[in-house]
Amino acid sequence: MRTLRFLLQKEFRQIFRDPSIIRIIFMMPSIQLLILPWAADYEVKNIQLSVVDHDHSQYSRQLVNKVTASGYFRLQDYSGSFTNALQQVEHDEADLVLEIPADFEKKLIKENESTLFMAINAINGVKANLGGAYLRSIVQDFNREVRLKWVQLPRFNPELQVAVTASNWFNPSMNYKYFMVPGILVVLVTMVGSFLASLNIVREKEIGTIEQINVTPVKKYHFILGKLIPFWILGLLILTIGLTISWVAYGIMPAGSLLVIYSFAAVYLLAVLGLGLLLSTYTSNQQQAMLLSFFLMMVFILLSGLYTSIDSMPNWAKIITRFNPVTYFIDVMRMVVLKGSGLKDISSHIFTMLGFAVVLNTWAVIHYKKRS
Repeated sequence: MRTLRFLLQKEFRQIFRDPSIIRIIFMMPSIQLLILPWAADYEVKNIQLSVVDHDHSQYSRQLVNKVTASGYFRLQDYSGSFTNALQQVEHDEADLVLEIPADFEKKLIKENESTLFMAINAINGVKANLGGAYLRSIVQDFNREVRLKWVQLPRFNPELQVAVTASNWFNPSMNYKYFMVPGILVVLVTMVGSFLASLNIVREKEIGTIEQINVTPVKKYHFILGKLIPFWILGLLILTIGLTISWVAYGIMPAGSLLVIYSFAAVYLLAVLGLGLLLSTYTSNQQQAMLLSFFLMMVFILLSGLYTSIDSMPNWAKIITRFNPVTYFIDVMRMVVLKGSGLKDISSHIFTMLGFAVVLNTWAVIHYKKRS
């Protein structure tokens, strides 16, 4: 223990001696947590709409007004030429074209039905799908409103009517920040922990101090623990700062216990830091460690369920997510923050993360070789 205490003193002095590391540890997560949730929005707004109205009737104007009043669309052009509207799509001036036929109102009144045509710019697949879905939903609402005006109900209505009342559990206001902020916080804790841990041993190699440590009787597990514990404490501190920012900036208070979050985070950081230390034993300079960490972080983030649902991924990707520690922590954070889950609910996640921690740290200890 005395040897470990001296190693920890050395590591903390080395960390706080470098002001750039302090900025990375504390300022970077804080700034990113204040900015990223505003940009990481699942809703698509400001869709540029071009309307081609061949009818110029009362109903066609009502439909256009309803579309533009939704808040999702911006009326870019209102004309009677589909060719001009399509040119705007080709020049990226419009995302969607709505063409209203000349007999729109006539067919709607006489034949009780009419057709509309939509042309969607599908270069951005997400924007195209959501924009088309928004427009179809608005048209359906318009259709129901028109039919309700025409219906003359008798005193006794023989038709059955079913009323559907929706209740949004866990996120009643449907605020996407409640869903995204916990996940972004996990990514920031992971980036700081794994990134700095992977650079730590490599930095010792580059400045030559690793050779001095190798000729001492310090055991390998003492050396690895001396590198792991300081960043484990800093990781928990970053988590605390992130939870504080979430509460102050976004009003997010976990529905569950903070003890559950910190309990899982303590185990999770052991696994992530073990991965960082393992990478540092396989690299000889900081450039290699940075590139390898960047590669793994991209895979971890994209296959973590942060931005895309894991259920929508192909089977081979779902298998990879089982070996992604970020996936488990994001799931736990959302369960505790939104649902109020307890230790019993996340027990399988904890045991899985313990397995990651044991395997990665044992691997790092075994692979680290002391050379004279």
